[in-house]
Amino acid sequence: MRILVTGGTGFIGRHLCPLLLRHGHQLTVLSRSPDSVGKRFGAGVEAWRSLAQWQPAIRIDAVINLAGEPIIDRPWTADRKQTLLASRIGVTEQLVTAMQRAEHKPSVLLSGSAVGIYGDAGTDPCPEDRPAAHDFGAQLCSRWEQAALRAEALGVRVVLLRTGLVLHDSGGMLKKMRLPFRFGFGARLGDGRQMMSWIHLQDYLNAVLFLLDGGQCRGAYNMTAPNPVSNAEFTRALAKSVNRRAVLAAPEFLLKPLLGQRSALLLGGQCAPPANLLRQGFRFQFPHLSDALKNIG
Repeated sequence: MRILVTGGTGFIGRHLCPLLLRHGHQLTVLSRSPDSVGKRFGAGVEAWRSLAQWQPAIRIDAVINLAGEPIIDRPWTADRKQTLLASRIGVTEQLVTAMQRAEHKPSVLLSGSAVGIYGDAGTDPCPEDRPAAHDFGAQLCSRWEQAALRAEALGVRVVLLRTGLVLHDSGGMLKKMRLPFRFGFGARLGDGRQMMSWIHLQDYLNAVLFLLDGGQCRGAYNMTAPNPVSNAEFTRALAKSVNRRAVLAAPEFLLKPLLGQRSALLLGGQCAPPANLLRQGFRFQFPHLSDALKNIG
């Protein structure tokens, strides 16, 4: 298939694109730095700077939409919130508009989202049919998903990738966390009872391929491992994986003024097992956190 990937040079995309190439797919990558695409993935990968380059006669068989500015890196000022909305909802709306114009409609759109759509759910299970919460992060995901679902009216199969904490040493939250843990400064966040729904990067990539090829798969999928853990459990497991102890805590009264609204991403949590992936028969290589961290090294 010829696949259009947005966010292809991000943390997940730079691992997903080589995998898609190895499976024999042709790739077009949307990037603000198109010159970097060929250097990273090879001269055979086409790079687009803008979705205006998707002319109606160009055949795209599938779209994987991973575009989005990092959500926790900067304070949520009014301008930053607009940037976060535009990088997700705006790009997705542009994709659907391009699909409307296309003479050949893609068969499937896999579009990013996050388990943050459930808000701070405590220890309550968050199956895929749980309604969206009302905080900014949840509504950002909800509006992102609604923009993608408009492609269904075009006959496109839409899959919503509700992503948890993706674990790999090359990027994401784990890369930021491992260094302080290695030096013995690892700490639980708040009381540590908030749930963390995580997934090993390899399982995430395999699940994307599974959903891409699974013609019966549509709607929301929790992209998470079957065994969520509390932040306290995650902290202990990560410390053990680097042969350290984790006895420190980052108290809520410090995190809230430091991070503002963003603190909800760290102090809140979701117990979001992958009910729909398991129902469809997907098999995880790393269902348990200790095995995932051991594999990452």
